[in-house]
Amino acid sequence: MSAQIYPPIPHEQLIKEEEDSLAAELEWLLESLQEALASLKSGLEECIAILTRQEPGTTLALSTLRSETVKGFVTRVGTRIVKADVSIRLPSLAPPRALPAYPLRISDPIPIPQLSNLLNLLNQALDIIDVSAYTGDPKNGAFISGQLRLLADTIDEAKSIMKGGEDVVGGKWWEDDCAGDETIYTPPLPPNLSPHVALTPTSLLLTVRTLYPIQSPSTPNSSSTPTSSTGTSLTSLSLRSRLTQILAPPPVPTHDEADRVFMYRGQEVRVRDKVRVESQDPSLMAVGAKLSAVGHAVEGWRWKVAIVRGERMEEDA
Repeated sequence: MSAQIYPPIPHEQLIKEEEDSLAAELEWLLESLQEALASLKSGLEECIAILTRQEPGTTLALSTLRSETVKGFVTRVGTRIVKADVSIRLPSLAPPRALPAYPLRISDPIPIPQLSNLLNLLNQALDIIDVSAYTGDPKNGAFISGQLRLLADTIDEAKSIMKGGEDVVGGKWWEDDCAGDETIYTPPLPPNLSPHVALTPTSLLLTVRTLYPIQSPSTPNSSSTPTSSTGTSLTSLSLRSRLTQILAPPPVPTHDEADRVFMYRGQEVRVRDKVRVESQDPSLMAVGAKLSAVGHAVEGWRWKVAIVRGERMEEDA
């Protein structure tokens, strides 16, 4: 099926009319985009407002399923954990005397690098929108196309930050400065304990690891074993316990990091025990939904501008 103009016009004039029509359509589209940019900006500002809410913050329960390996709560205010009261029960972590589990409490706020980086990216997206609407030429199709591409990439990066993983800022637990700062926690962390807070798309994730140096993998807790030099008497029960520790093989780790070696606080270590606890955060769920909607809208405008301008835009893999 084809469209013809009657009465017929010269081919050169037809080409010019088509170009003028596309130019008029592009001008109308760019004017409509300016209204859409205001809506996109409002959505991003709502995301920032949700993430930067102050007191009283968001209190999240942390508990392992069908066990009391990890049990407690944390309070998040903005991009920091300001309060934590968590009890940990792990075979390789001895609790303090007269306590049934190891207490994990904080005396200073713990920053969440992923959230800080997410806020930076959202602010960058706002700057891109402001440049598109006010600083640059909003009627220049090539300029707007480049700005939309930059905005889409920034939002995609923000969404990848929320997914978490070792590739994002703050995802490498062995580089976490707070995990190695014993003064933040009350009581101070033992050298073989490493707690790490990160994000998943909808939840706050606490991962607790106990470590042992590669030099002595079979006796990670030898420093806590009672000996006669410390003045502790070796009863038949304690002697039997020590012999069991020496002769029995250590339990085989079953987690996904059992075969990996990490450089943690200046020495090579392996992970003895690992437990992950997620707690759904309503704020993260709301931000994730809004960010996905904004990203979908930006991608739609990119396609519209590209089609009118006659550009070929490859779909993201």
